[in-house]
Amino acid sequence: MAKEKVEVFYHEHSVSREDREKLNGHKGCVLWFTGLSASGKSTIGNLVDKKLYELGVRSVLLDGDNTRHGLNLNSSPQILKTEHDEAFADRFGLGFSAQDREENIRRIGCVAKLFSEAGIVAMTAFISPYQVDRDRARILVREGDFIEVFVDAPLEVCESRDPKGLYRRVRAGEIKHFTGIDDPYEAPKRPELVLDAGSDKTAEELAQEVVEYLRAVGKIS
Repeated sequence: MAKEKVEVFYHEHSVSREDREKLNGHKGCVLWFTGLSASGKSTIGNLVDKKLYELGVRSVLLDGDNTRHGLNLNSSPQILKTEHDEAFADRFGLGFSAQDREENIRRIGCVAKLFSEAGIVAMTAFISPYQVDRDRARILVREGDFIEVFVDAPLEVCESRDPKGLYRRVRAGEIKHFTGIDDPYEAPKRPELVLDAGSDKTAEELAQEVVEYLRAVGKIS
């Protein structure tokens, strides 16, 4: 059966991005935090978000776990079958396969783009292990608006932290295809900013480095 042709058109808006940025008093951009599980992405992102708020900068943090409760609902039937059947969960939910992770990052990239075009500093805190997926998110926004932040912490450091107990469960054989253990993590090739999250620096200090970078490149004043 042939699929029905759907006509979709892009509509220009009355209020431009420049108008919104002038109103906000700063520029929009995408801060893309990437790193291993327990490297500190969400912790640092939250601190940056707070610092920007205190500076009067409009920002938003898209956190990996949080979006799995809504926009990118986990494909678990226990979650999605509350109103729909298992087939619906399989079709629209996202698991953690390579393909599902690709779609997870694609959706987040699109949402981050919308925020940045509204003159907001959009931050994402996802492992996003594959370079190709991060590159696809980068080309969604205009040149200079995508700031890849590598939260660089060695695997042994992340495993020693293990706030969610995930590494312990991986070592016990309870979780398969875990990034950094039996699935690859592709470190950024040319990130705009590298945070040494395996050092003695505190999360507060690392967050301040991000704020200073935003000042240096003219995104905030």
